Amino acid sequence: MPDKIRRIVTGHNDQAEAVVKIDEVMEPETIRDGAALFTKVWTTDASPADNNDDFDGATRETGLVCEGGTVLRFVDMPPGARSPLHRTESIDYGIVLSGEVEMELDSGERVRLQPGNVVVQRGTMHAWINVGEDWARMVFAMIDAKPVIIDGETLGLEYRD
Repeated sequence: MPDKIRRIVTGHNDQAEAVVKIDEVMEPETIRDGAALFTKVWTTDASPADNNDDFDGATRETGLVCEGGTVLRFVDMPPGARSPLHRTESIDYGIVLSGEVEMELDSGERVRLQPGNVVVQRGTMHAWINVGEDWARMVFAMIDAKPVIIDGETLGLEYRD
């Protein structure tokens, strides 16, 4: 089982000094019958974000993406886990922190990723597969984006099992 995520969120006191507002260990959320654990660390509901807003972004209701904003999420996958093929209307920066993961595209192309590898997803149909013998951990920064349009066809949010 992967380590839990500790998050530290800063802000300001009444003297305009930087202070720690939140320091906690977060509980992950189990998704898809245990196929993965999600830990949503922070979200914003706009970009640029409002640093004057004291709302705890981790508690904001979102889907995978936050319309008009951003999501920062850790994803932990047990050995052999596979996500469905999916596309989001976002640009995603995915960073492998531990384990071995394959990214599968709907073209059939597969890319093996190891710790330190970064994927920039640009509204493409993809799946994640943990091909290692241990848990894999990735972190994703997801930024709401306009949908991809090819030959007049809009490629929006989609899931395939």
